[in-house]
Amino acid sequence: MKIQKLIVPALSLSLLLPAAGAFAATPATATPTVSTKAADLRAGLDYLLSEHFALAVVAMTKAYEGAPDAKEAYQALDQNALDMQPAIEAIYGKAGAAEFERIFRAHNKYTDNLVKATKMNNKAAIKKAEAQVQGFVDEFSKFLATATEGKLPQKAAAQALRLHEDQVQDVFEKYVAGDYNGAYMEYREGFETMFTVSKALSGAIVAQNPAKFSNGSVDTPAADLRSALNHLAAEHFALSVLQMQKQYNGKAKDSDALIKAEAANTAAFKKAITSIYGAEGGNQFEKIWVTNHIKAQSDYVAALKKGDKTSLQAVKDRITDFTKEFATFLGTATANNLPASAAEKALMTHEKQVQSVIDQYASKKYAAAYKADREGFKTMFGIGEALGGAIVKQYPDKFKAAAPAKAPAKAPAKASDASMMMVWMKLNSKQLKVGDKTTMMDTMPVVKNGTTYIPLRYLAEGIGAKVKWNKSAGEVTVMAGKDTMKFWINKTAVDVNGKTQQLEATAMVNNDGRTLVPLRSITELLGWDVKWNKSTGEITLTKSM
Repeated sequence: MKIQKLIVPALSLSLLLPAAGAFAATPATATPTVSTKAADLRAGLDYLLSEHFALAVVAMTKAYEGAPDAKEAYQALDQNALDMQPAIEAIYGKAGAAEFERIFRAHNKYTDNLVKATKMNNKAAIKKAEAQVQGFVDEFSKFLATATEGKLPQKAAAQALRLHEDQVQDVFEKYVAGDYNGAYMEYREGFETMFTVSKALSGAIVAQNPAKFSNGSVDTPAADLRSALNHLAAEHFALSVLQMQKQYNGKAKDSDALIKAEAANTAAFKKAITSIYGAEGGNQFEKIWVTNHIKAQSDYVAALKKGDKTSLQAVKDRITDFTKEFATFLGTATANNLPASAAEKALMTHEKQVQSVIDQYASKKYAAAYKADREGFKTMFGIGEALGGAIVKQYPDKFKAAAPAKAPAKAPAKASDASMMMVWMKLNSKQLKVGDKTTMMDTMPVVKNGTTYIPLRYLAEGIGAKVKWNKSAGEVTVMAGKDTMKFWINKTAVDVNGKTQQLEATAMVNNDGRTLVPLRSITELLGWDVKWNKSTGEITLTKSM
């Protein structure tokens, strides 16, 4: 059985990761396990930071809408910050924990201020709130760098924090604009970012305090597996709860967008299962997971809203059947390293927690709903340890930490050797990846009239080209090596080294004041290969340099 590496694709954030040697080396001869002190730290931060993101989005959108549970949503967000205290105090003492609390809790208030200002369309207040958020980024990055004694550099911490804040705000802005599909696409990206951040932060803490963590490592293959499964399970729970609430409230467009996001989560989960148990295992997982689980949740809400007790019980029976069938699947797949009985018990706990959230919500017992929500979210972080532990035990050789490699003798370069440059963008996302570096643009790729447009300046500067803008002539000049290209706004003509060619559509300036050009045209002119993932909106450009 070929087992591929199982880890959800993470943002590069290369500056964020501690330098070589910061992650303690786990001996390659050690028996692999998902349960170490270092892996536990990483999992704990995975939980708290991802919950922070999820609750921040909920609190902001609820506050903007004036939802009846807005107060309870913010209280849950605030309590999440307080729940981080014990972990911080255990490492940095009471003084460190107190300073953490002061800075971190305040930034929740800043985002709340931004929501209020946006709702009032008060531009001065919006600017003030945005300045407060930037102040948090500056102050908290300094705190982290000082606390970790530079193991997490301030510049790296600031970059990660700014990315997080931008993603939260992007979700909020798209939601306010009614772009629910875009909002939840960005939600999934922002949620994923928190797991990258927790890996870097936990790595810095372990590197600073190796003895406290038995000289372990946060980035072993087993720890990566645990984190990846936690990510998928927690995202599933968060999206499910949101979708059920939106459906109950009759917000069809919002609910439909969440169903699409859930489908993307299911696809990612299937990919993970397939990487371990092959295509047949992945297909079997999907069938069980969707039929009496994902679909049953929607049916549960419909019956609850109608007050149809008979239908409600019928759905509960289907869900019970799901827990039994899926538990049997897991027990068989893991060769009973995760016993079916234990899996069934855990699955039933999960289902009851999901039902409790929507039941309390429907009864307008919002404090109880968020209590159940937080409990259910936390439960998902047992998945990685239980299922991941069973998989690692089943295939120990596949999850052994690699032995530290000896530096090979430097071989003479061959004439045929070529480096590959990669540029990655995504529709309705401000993230830009060039090689292993991730940055944030101030605009994003879009589709207009069937044509995909990408920001010219960021693409050009990302690959080392120079861009000049002649505003009076509406002319953009791009200088890439020996090549010079000139574009004109609202024209299909482009001048390439003195020769006029035609674009598939006109270059244009968007509402952000940025020049956008047709994807296919610009990449063909520059000689780049294009891969376009229609389902995810991902754009990957590659070229041998």
